[in-house]
Formats: sequence, structure tokens, C-alpha cells
Amino acid sequence: MRFTKFLAAIAVAATSTAFAQNISIATGGTGGVYYPMGGGLAAVLSKHVSGMQATAEVTGGSVDNLNLIASGKPYVGFSMVDAALDASKGKDKFEGRPVNLRTLLVLYPNRMHVVTTEATGIKKMSDLKGKRIATGSAGSATEVMSIRLLEAAGLDPNKDVTRERLSVAESVNAIKDRKIEAFFWVGGLPTAAVTDLANTPGTKIRMIDHANAVAAMNKKYGNLYYADTIPKATYSGMAADNKMASVANILLVNANMPDDQAYKIVKAVFDHQKDLIAVHQEYANVTIAGQKQASTPIDFHPGAVKYIQEKGGNIKGSAAKGKK
Repeated sequence: MRFTKFLAAIAVAATSTAFAQNISIATGGTGGVYYPMGGGLAAVLSKHVSGMQATAEVTGGSVDNLNLIASGKPYVGFSMVDAALDASKGKDKFEGRPVNLRTLLVLYPNRMHVVTTEATGIKKMSDLKGKRIATGSAGSATEVMSIRLLEAAGLDPNKDVTRERLSVAESVNAIKDRKIEAFFWVGGLPTAAVTDLANTPGTKIRMIDHANAVAAMNKKYGNLYYADTIPKATYSGMAADNKMASVANILLVNANMPDDQAYKIVKAVFDHQKDLIAVHQEYANVTIAGQKQASTPIDFHPGAVKYIQEKGGNIKGSAAKGKK
């Protein structure tokens, strides 16, 4: 009996040590926003949290990240709330495989970009019918949201368009090479790959308005999306503000992460926020006031709750039972 208890104690200690020493940050593709933000976070954690070594990993995006978190290994992952909700309920791409998730932080708005060029003649969502388009890489929440948007706009994703599963960087290259006529991308502002396309000589981008599809998306999938704007100053060549759909981004972990580790990660983000903003400006949107349970369908981790409450945040405690 004593030997069994001894082995159990070693297992608990090993789990805690694994979280303390080696953490992987599941990000996204190199042309998006998750990747530089994840790299900045890994650098801050490795430098400022004693005993912690963090590494950023390139992934397909939210769905891949949620699957990595589901493994139970020490992953911190970026995700859109719609994909996270599916994962927590074991629906859609997670059918029958619910993931025990907890929110560390509500991050920033993820803007849906529907991008084409003036040369294609595409001016509105209905013009996409019969066109070859990219709807995001496999394993991304961009793919999830783009399909929902197409449906809400009255288009059948499997019949009315020819879909390619490309990352944002691949999509930009494909549209430059005229292999596709438009692409979907959900990301922060600005997204490096879209900036690259907008700055390409002889190319004038056009951002397709679609905010009028938000109501239909929410009616079918829940109150996850909201009408938003990409200001015309964001990308070179935009003729007007783009009226589009946004969804929140969150930073997630497996519920088995010890409270003290979750606390230290959240604390490091706010203690060294200036360093993170220097990596990507979307970190400026991460605020204590923005940490509200109403902003994420996933319960906050108790370690995150503790730090946020210490800083005066108005957040209710998570239903999760913490681990020390």
C-alpha cells in the first residue's frame, strides 16, 4: 500500500514538473496572427517564469490546437470560441470526443476576411457562386467559420463553389498565381499575409462585406458572432471600411493544468504585456476588464480566476475544481 502511494505521489509530481518545465504553445500558420503571438508568449514565459521552458509550434489553427490540448500534454492553445465550444461539447469535428477545456484569457476579436482582387470582378458574397476559393487550412477554425458564412449567405459550400483547403499564406500565393479567385481568413489586424497581398504591385485587393449574414449564423450556431468593421486604413488599397463578422479569440488549456501554472502564465502576460505588444499589436486588446465569463463559452481556469480577481477583474469563479 505504501509503495502504491509512493508511485502515485511520483506521478503527481511528474505531471506538475512537466507543466513547469516544458510547455508547448499551439499557434497557427506562419502567415497568420496566432504564430507571432505564440512566439512572443513562449519567449516571455521562458524568460520570466522560473523553471518554465515554452516553445511555439506551427499548427493548422484552432481545431489542431484543441486536439493537441485534448492529448492531456502541457499545451497552451489559441482558439476561436466557436471551435472551442464544439470541442467542449464533442460536436462537429470533435464528434463524440469532448475536450475538457479551461479558458486562461480572452484575447482579441478575430475578423473574418473575405478577400479577392478587383481583377476578379467579385463584389459581393453571391458573386462567389461558381468560383474557386480557399476556405482555410484543414484543422483550422477559419474553415469552420467560412463554411458557416457561406451557408448563411445562401451558398452551398459543397456545390456552389470549388473549395481549396489552404492556409492564409498559401491562399495569398494562390490568388497571386490566379489559381483561386477569393479566400477566407479569420485573424487579427493586420494579418501579415493579407498585408503582403495588398502591397503587391499591380494588385488591388477588395474586401467583401458580409455583416448581414451574422444573424443567420447566430440563429443556427448560437450567439457567437457579431457584426464588426475592418477599417479601410488596415490594408493598402481598401476603398472603404469592410463590414464583416467577428468572433472572439481565447487562450485555452486542458483542465488538468495545475492552478499555480495557470496563474503564472496569466500573470506573465500582464506583467510583460509591453514586450508582447512589441511582437504583435493585438496583445494591446488583452485587458483585465475584458476577462468576463460572458465573453467565452468555456469556464475560466481557477488559476486564471485567482489572478484576474487579484487585479480587480469582475469575474466569477470557474466551476472547475482546481489542482495545486
